[in-house]
Amino acid sequence: MNGQVQFPFFGNSQRALCPLSRRYSRSACSSFCGTSSHPDLSVLAVEGAAQLQVQLPLIVAGGAAHHPMWDLRNRTGNLVVERTRSNQLSHPGAQRQLSSRLATMVPLGPLHGACRTLLISLLLGCCLLPPDVQGQEYLLRVEPRDPVVPARGSLLVNCSTDCPDPELITLETSLLKELVSSGLSWVAFQLSNVTGDSKVLCASFCNGSQMTSSSDITVYRFPERVELAPLSPWQPVGKNLTLRCWVAGGEPRTHLSVLLLRGEEELSRQQAVGEPAEVTTTVLASRDNHGANFSCRSELDLRPQGLGLFQNSSAPRQLRTFVLPVTSPRLTVPRFLEVGTSGPLACSLDELFPASEAQVQLALGNQMLNTSVLSQGDTLTATATATASAEQEGAREIVCNVTLGGESREIRKNLTIYSFWGPTVNLSGTIVNLTEPTVPEGTTVNVTCAAGARVQVTLDGVPAVAPGQLAQLQINATERDDRRSFFCNATLEVDGIILRRNRSVQLHVLYGPKIDPAKCPQHLTWKDRTIHVLQCQAQGNPEPQLQCFQKSSGRQVPVGIPFRVRLNYSGTYCCRAVSSQGTHTLTVVMNVRDRNSPVVTIFMGVSAILGLVTVIAALLHIFRVRKRNDIYRVNPGSTWLPLTSKRPNEVLGEEPS
Repeated sequence: MNGQVQFPFFGNSQRALCPLSRRYSRSACSSFCGTSSHPDLSVLAVEGAAQLQVQLPLIVAGGAAHHPMWDLRNRTGNLVVERTRSNQLSHPGAQRQLSSRLATMVPLGPLHGACRTLLISLLLGCCLLPPDVQGQEYLLRVEPRDPVVPARGSLLVNCSTDCPDPELITLETSLLKELVSSGLSWVAFQLSNVTGDSKVLCASFCNGSQMTSSSDITVYRFPERVELAPLSPWQPVGKNLTLRCWVAGGEPRTHLSVLLLRGEEELSRQQAVGEPAEVTTTVLASRDNHGANFSCRSELDLRPQGLGLFQNSSAPRQLRTFVLPVTSPRLTVPRFLEVGTSGPLACSLDELFPASEAQVQLALGNQMLNTSVLSQGDTLTATATATASAEQEGAREIVCNVTLGGESREIRKNLTIYSFWGPTVNLSGTIVNLTEPTVPEGTTVNVTCAAGARVQVTLDGVPAVAPGQLAQLQINATERDDRRSFFCNATLEVDGIILRRNRSVQLHVLYGPKIDPAKCPQHLTWKDRTIHVLQCQAQGNPEPQLQCFQKSSGRQVPVGIPFRVRLNYSGTYCCRAVSSQGTHTLTVVMNVRDRNSPVVTIFMGVSAILGLVTVIAALLHIFRVRKRNDIYRVNPGSTWLPLTSKRPNEVLGEEPS
C-alpha cells in the first residue's frame, strides 16, 4: 500500500480504503470508504483541486476513540485541517501517543462545495477514530521504561516487539531524535538535549492491528542556589530566631526537600514549593546555641528511580547569643590624683555572657586608656592606669563602657586632678656645697619655703602671709647652726580634704677646730704598766685631726685608743686639733707613778694574816668562858626536864618558896 485512498464519488470504477473505528459509525464509514481492514492512517492530505491534505493524529484511550480540537482554514485554495493543542492520552498502564502516517487522497474530478464539506465531515468523524486494541495479541515495548535523565542530557530509546512480522516500528516524540540502529522487530533512537519532562511513544502494526507503548521521561536538575538568610550578628538569649532558606531551581519538585540544620541536627524538613522555594523555622536562642552553625540543605531524592540522594548545602552561618544585665558596671577610682602621678582604675560587671567577647573601654575625660581585660566565668574585670597631666587639672570624669551584642552599659565617676608640687626649701648665701648646703661661719643665710598656688606654707612654725605666698627666714650662721634643719610644712585643700606635705633641709656651717676642756682632762695620774685611754675630743667643721705629743721627747700617745702606761710617759703633752679652718691646742700633764716593791707587799700580807688570827682566837676564848659559867636546874612540875640558866648568885639546891 502506498497510502493513496480512492473514493467512489470520483468514479464508478474507483474504491476507497479508510481507517474506521470499530466502535463509532462503522456502517457509515463502510458505506463511504469501503472496508475497514486497512491500517490506521494518521495523516491525510488533499492539496489544491487535485489533493487534500489533512493531518489527523489519533488518540487511543482504553479502546475508545477521541480527537482533539481542530482548526479548518482555507489558505490559497488549499483546505488544511490542523491540530490546535497537544495530544493527551490515558491508559491503565501509561499514556500513549500514536505515531502519524501520511496517506494521499487523489480525487478523480473536481469537488463541489457541498461534496467538499461532506468529505471533510466524514473524515473528521470516521478517520479520526482508531481501531480497537483490545484484541491485540502481541506486545510492543519501549525501553528504558519511565527513565530519569539529567537536564540537557541524552537518552537511547529502543522500541521492540515480539510480533513475527511487524510493520513500520516508529517513535513519536517532541525531542530531537536520531535513528541509531534497527532490526526486524526493533528500532533504536538517540534522543538529545532533553530539557523537560516529556513522553515518547512507540507504534507499530502487527497483522493489521496497531500496537503502541509509551514511556514518561523525567528530567532532573540540581538546585542552582541554596542560601540561608544572614543571621543577626548577636541574638539575645531567650528570644526567638527565624531561620529562612531559599532554594532556586531543582527538579522534579515532588522529590525535592529542604532541610534546616543546626550542625547536623535536623530542625525542619519541608517540601520545596514555589520558585524560589522559601522555607522557614523558628529557634529559641539559648546559651547552648552560642557559636552553633546553622545551614540549609536541599535533598533531591531519586533513589526510587534507581539513582541516588543528591544533597546541596548552603554556606553555614554562625549564631552568637548573649546576655547583658540591665545593671551598670562597678567602677573603682581614686578620689584625687596629683599631676604627674598615676592611679589604678578597675571596672567589673557580673552575669555577662559570653564575658570573654565583651568589649570594655576606660577613659579619662576624652583620653582612652590602655585597658587590660580579664574574664572569669560570667564576670568581666577591666583594669587600667590613669596618669594625670597639668592640662587635666580640675574635676574630670572616669568612664567605663561595656559593650556586648550591640548593646552597652556605662558608668561614670569623678576624679579630681590637682597640682601640689611643693614645698621646696631654698638656702641663699655663700653656698660652698650644693648637694649639702654649706656656708662659712658668719655668713648671712636666707631660708625660703614655697609651694604651688592655693598652698599655705609654714617655715619653722612661721606661716606665710597668704596661700600661694612663700615663707622665709634670715640667719647669721654660727657653729651652733651647723647641721641645723629647717622644716617647711605645706597644706592644700582639695574637694574638702586637707592634704599635707613636709620637707626639710639641713644647713652645714664651716668653723675652726676646738678642743673642749671638759672632754679632755688636763691633769692625769696613772700607775706604771697599767692600761688607760686618753679621752680627748675636738670639734669643728670639717672634723679636725687631733694628736697629742710629749713636749720633751715628741712621743705621740694615742687619743681615744687604750694603751699601756710606762714610767717614761710622765710629762707635759701638747694636744693639737687641725682642720682647713685652723688649729687649736690644749696642754695635758701626765704623771706616772712607780708601782710598790715585793717586800712591802709581803709585809702587808703577813700583817693582815696575823690580825685575822688574833681576832679568831679572841672570839674562841670568850665563847669558852661563857659556857663554863652557865647553871642548869630541873623543873619538877613538868614531865619533861627543861634546862634553864641560873645567875651566879643563886644557891645551888634551893627550892623556891
